[in-house]
Amino acid sequence: MRRQFFSISHLSAGFVAVVVGFTSSVAIIFQAARAAGANEGQISSWILALGLGMALTSAGFSLRYKVPVLTAWSTPGAALLVTALSGHSLAEAYGAFVVSALLILASGLTGWFEKVMDRIPMPLANAMLAGILVQFGTGIFTELAASPWLVGGMLLVYLPAKRWLPRYAMLLVLLVGVGLALLLGLFHGPALSLTLATPQWVTPQFTFSGILGVALPLFLVTMASQNLPGVAVLRSHRFEVPISKVLTGTGLVNLLLAPFGGFAFNLAAITAAICMGEEAGQEPRQRYKAAVAAGVFYLLAGLFGASIVALFAAMPKALVMALAGLALLGTIAGSLKGALADSASTEPALITFLVTASGMSLLGIGSAFWGLVIGGLSLVFFSRR
Repeated sequence: MRRQFFSISHLSAGFVAVVVGFTSSVAIIFQAARAAGANEGQISSWILALGLGMALTSAGFSLRYKVPVLTAWSTPGAALLVTALSGHSLAEAYGAFVVSALLILASGLTGWFEKVMDRIPMPLANAMLAGILVQFGTGIFTELAASPWLVGGMLLVYLPAKRWLPRYAMLLVLLVGVGLALLLGLFHGPALSLTLATPQWVTPQFTFSGILGVALPLFLVTMASQNLPGVAVLRSHRFEVPISKVLTGTGLVNLLLAPFGGFAFNLAAITAAICMGEEAGQEPRQRYKAAVAAGVFYLLAGLFGASIVALFAAMPKALVMALAGLALLGTIAGSLKGALADSASTEPALITFLVTASGMSLLGIGSAFWGLVIGGLSLVFFSRR
């Protein structure tokens, strides 16, 4: 009898990763597209391009390297576009997407980004990851106060399921959470109808202001705030892939889909961690299948564009936050353990964790980057003391 490719753990982890990724930031995508002057059809094309790009890269790299390589759109990049695209036409915006994609492609072909990542000590990488994810852990209990029946019910299912049915824990939590949200009347939104999205080409226009004001900031934010934590997540879980080849692939897919609204693709961090922990399967060598499953769900979300987005948007915030937090508890624990395991780097790792967890932003670059910079300087100081 032939063994099934996907297990329940793979499917549930992949689905949870996609749900968390879409619901946490899809509203920003709509804002960014509208800032560029996109109409409803063009916004639907953005979702299609992004879903297709994430599906191709997530499933493709995971199958190629047998490692859970999950990609995502650049959420900080989308937030940047909301303000940066003001005064630029849609064609100029797409031109900026093309230039940013070329820069990502060049960083992969030259290998400079991977050389930088090879010099980051693992305790600091683990501390940065813990700092990124800790807000999701605390978010469980923030939402517990706001929605005690919903989140409390999910917690009551999670604890015994994690103890006796760990492979099915997150699936059970998801089912119970959705059921409770329906019973409590927490889903909000119009009646849904499934309609396929249509790709819409816009010929890119290249301008000096678009390159300096949109393309370069988009590239820098994507590399520093997204790809850098994404590599840290992989390495903290002891998964190794050729980073330069992955960047080359995401840059190439970005380049092909930019004229349809695919503004930036990068390694995922938060959602990738969901596909790398024990919830994605007891056997680490098989967890790549969770990222492949996520790729399938990405594709479905892209094909049905606005319909799927409307479904995700109707989900109550408490459900999404609790689901993400519970799925990431194991990763947070492992990251903190790895960060503080070496007494020689305890203080620099703690500084990295605190700076990252603070959510600070400086020069338009997020706290994950500055956590590594300040933690790295601290490590240099303590090592020379």
